[in-house]
Amino acid sequence: MMKDPVDTILQQWLQVRPDLDCSSMGVVGRVRRTSEQWKKQMEKVFKQHQLNSIEFDILATLRRSQAPLTPTELYQTLMLSSGVMSTRIESLVQRGLLQRLASEEDRRSCRVELTAEGMALIDLSVVEHVQNMESMLSPLNKKERDQLATLLKKLQ
Repeated sequence: MMKDPVDTILQQWLQVRPDLDCSSMGVVGRVRRTSEQWKKQMEKVFKQHQLNSIEFDILATLRRSQAPLTPTELYQTLMLSSGVMSTRIESLVQRGLLQRLASEEDRRSCRVELTAEGMALIDLSVVEHVQNMESMLSPLNKKERDQLATLLKKLQ
């Protein structure tokens, strides 16, 4: 049977506290370790395109939405604060990846959309992002991936 560092931790707890069932620690510990490893691996792809994960998410959300969105719609979708969203949008506008569209109904409001350059960048980077995720999941077969996805849904 394959062993990992979490097995060592669980074994140590078993020795010092045999009265505790630490099996939950094994599951949570492995999910956390995997999450941290995956985050680092995904950041590498984003960095190759001069993006961070939030900027990638903004561009990807606009791409899949297929329509301009308000900053409020973006920050609610991405679960970010309005301040963080405003800063990121401004940065992406300055870099020529997004443009603001003034609202015809409300002068204080605007929508944001991808520029041609932003569209090209997200189309390229999302292909590499998907390839990267495929690599991250390569130890699992299709059935295992489906099982994992189903189990993780139950935890949300």
